[in-house]
Amino acid sequence: MTDSKIKIESLYKIFGPKPKAVLPLVLEGISKQDLLENHGHVLGLKDINIDIPSREISVIMGLSGSGKSTLIRHINRLIEPTDGRILVDGEDVLGMDKAALQNFRRHKASMVFQKFGLLVHRTVAENVAYGLTIQSVPVEEARERCQKWINRVGLSGFEGHYPSQLSGGMQQRVGLARALATDAEILLMDEAFSALDPLIRNDMQGILLELQEELHKTIVFITHDLDEALRIGDRIAILRDGAVIQQGKPQEIVMRPADDYIFDFIKDINRGRVIEVKTIMTAGEKVKGPDLNHNVLLEEALQIVSDSETREGNVVSDEGEVIGSINLAKIVQALSRPNVEVGEETRYR
Repeated sequence: MTDSKIKIESLYKIFGPKPKAVLPLVLEGISKQDLLENHGHVLGLKDINIDIPSREISVIMGLSGSGKSTLIRHINRLIEPTDGRILVDGEDVLGMDKAALQNFRRHKASMVFQKFGLLVHRTVAENVAYGLTIQSVPVEEARERCQKWINRVGLSGFEGHYPSQLSGGMQQRVGLARALATDAEILLMDEAFSALDPLIRNDMQGILLELQEELHKTIVFITHDLDEALRIGDRIAILRDGAVIQQGKPQEIVMRPADDYIFDFIKDINRGRVIEVKTIMTAGEKVKGPDLNHNVLLEEALQIVSDSETREGNVVSDEGEVIGSINLAKIVQALSRPNVEVGEETRYR
């Protein structure tokens, strides 16, 4: 299922004393620099339009100052917008009164923060139970649900420990368990793994993907790391200076970057771990060789095809139907990145 869960429409955020007064200038196209220097306001978000499907991981990425963390905080109204709409299941979050917003935060959208956001005077179990306490869940039920998620994130035996007694990776596991314990449909993750060491970060990404395989939450994940975005994202939106530059599936962004800014992001990635065989196959052609599922990555396909006598193979659907073919030459060409399309042009390495 990929029904829309969150729709962000024409969203603007201007920081300053009179944001509404300078909004017409932004609509007329004033630059971010001119707005700051001549009018004393900072443009945080500019005409953001993103459709976030349900039951998928949607990644919003960009460099520092691009507006990605500002954007995610609009979804649960930790930041109020200057203009625009955010619809969740068709309801405008920005139109909610205090009681409705409180209910939305308690039951529908949980958040995992970069700096963990744990209560230092509470144990692991008490931190995980916090959201359930706010929801007025009975004590025994809360205890059972907390233990379930503590076990799932690999923290069994640490229930009585305090955050200061845990490593950074363990603290973030507590934050993830706390968010999942409330059983919210939407999970907002603001650079949740960026403060972790690379190996721990990789481990946390794996845990998230395993949980998502089972839970199918609607996850909005903020990161500045393209490798992380490509690994976990079903869809990616890339921001620069508060505006969306490109959005789409990872394959689309890697193969067809919208401009030179996106091209610079993707030019040095390991394409073998991103591109799937269906992206470069010859459609409708059947050959003599092994079958490869259409989602197989080029890194794996390279070994399979190079070991075959014919140096080629068939690309098959999940149902086993042949939908195209691939050969060793095509795989090597794609891995070596001879060129990448930028819009209608071509950029070379």
